[in-house]
Amino acid sequence: MLSVEGHNVVVIDKNDEAFKRQAVEHWLRAERPGTQIARELGVSYPCLKEWKRRYHGSATPARADLAVENRALKAELARVREQRDILKKTLGILSEPSKRATSASKT
Repeated sequence: MLSVEGHNVVVIDKNDEAFKRQAVEHWLRAERPGTQIARELGVSYPCLKEWKRRYHGSATPARADLAVENRALKAELARVREQRDILKKTLGILSEPSKRATSASKT
């Protein structure tokens, strides 16, 4: 920590390996675009992408996994809704009094 005119200032070395790794970890966990993360950290987006490639290979941010899961859940929801609608129609048909039973009770 550096003291400038009575203020404590934290100096961050952007060339520090720990900073680079933490920046990439933050990006992978964040649900924000890499460009925004880079801007917040004061580095360029291509630089952040290079660090990600260097330290995590082809790892992608968590939001990609969420998008895949979201698509799967939407498909499952559509299937379950269709099953529900079929069951509702079936129940409606089975619940209707049959014409034979109605005419037999009138006699």
